[in-house]
Amino acid sequence: MSTETVTIQKLGAQGDGIAQGADGPIYVPFTLPGESVAIARVKSQGTLMSIASASPDRQEPHCRHFGPHGVNGACGGCTLQHYADAPYRAFKRQLVVDALRSKGLTPEVDDIVAAHPGERRRVVFAARKTEKDMLIGFNQAESHHIVAIEECPIASAGIMARLPAIKTIAAAIAINAEAFRISVLETQPGLDLAVDGIKSLSDKQRRSTIETVLSLRGIARLSLNGEILVEPVKPIIDFGGVPVSPPPGAFTQATKQAEDAMAELVSTHIGKAKRIADLFAGSGTFSLRLARIGRVHAVESEEKPLAALDQAARTTQGLKPVSVERRDLFRRPLMTQELKVYDAVVFDPPRAGAEFQCKELARSQVKKIVAVSCNPLTLARDLALLVEGGYRITRVTPIDQFLWTSHVEVVAALEK
Repeated sequence: MSTETVTIQKLGAQGDGIAQGADGPIYVPFTLPGESVAIARVKSQGTLMSIASASPDRQEPHCRHFGPHGVNGACGGCTLQHYADAPYRAFKRQLVVDALRSKGLTPEVDDIVAAHPGERRRVVFAARKTEKDMLIGFNQAESHHIVAIEECPIASAGIMARLPAIKTIAAAIAINAEAFRISVLETQPGLDLAVDGIKSLSDKQRRSTIETVLSLRGIARLSLNGEILVEPVKPIIDFGGVPVSPPPGAFTQATKQAEDAMAELVSTHIGKAKRIADLFAGSGTFSLRLARIGRVHAVESEEKPLAALDQAARTTQGLKPVSVERRDLFRRPLMTQELKVYDAVVFDPPRAGAEFQCKELARSQVKKIVAVSCNPLTLARDLALLVEGGYRITRVTPIDQFLWTSHVEVVAALEK
């Protein structure tokens, strides 16, 4: 390890400052462009020791656990709390612009829809039992070390108010000193906790854990590896006025504010389409809202979210017909012939994108497409395929859902 002073030239796509060393780039977390910083260096990785000259865009972090000198260590949850709001938002918008440009696409990109503290309704905690205590927090970046948190400015007040209850449940369910994960979703009746990383419980420990949950207020459900252990009250989330009970640990958008912004953009572009396909539909984030506009065919590979979507559609009045299909769109995309019946298609795939599906869409005559993505790079690849097939990008909107990180959501609207 060597110590040296470097000047940060730019931010990388992961939010680390990048300095140019004699033998290549040096990546220094928690720094900003233009700063002169002293670092301890191992190969291409630098650890910030002190700041000789600070950027005017530097601000005080919002959380005591943030940064190299954070309480209990540097929490790996946020990477950009030290960046002032305006340049931070411009950086995230530029990630989208650069990704599109890398594929030769130059549409106008809207200002980013901003995220704010306290909006996160879905958080994944790391947990581990020690001889003295129960650790609940987040892993340090690229490490198994758990930074025990006492506050989290991104998480909702409802989650943070029940942190002691989550800790009590974690202590009841922990069978040894191995680390495990607790996914927490804030729903209308209470928190939905999904634990994974614990193999199995004895009958005695299972009973004890259930009794612990029943003794606490504000917990709707506890599940282990997808199996419901106890459900004092059915967890419900609201998709545009449609109540849905998602399966344990199911994917949901991390904030309601971002979800509502995405849904508004999707619905506006779809307009008055009569037949709509919603691909990678999950538990119905878009399908159930779109069913107020036209007939919806929802396609999803996982059985339980699809069942939750189907149940919600069947039990909610005022919706147009919703059909569901369980199908792995990576292996078996909707083919051009199948797409003929749809006026509009919405797709919201995992980070890998929807390359094979977009090749079929590009050959189709579907009038309107909306692409929703959590990965600007795979989105750019997919949009390039659609543009090559005769589609025109009419709007691109970045959405900040993961505050103070380099992750950015995007909604792109296209017309044939």
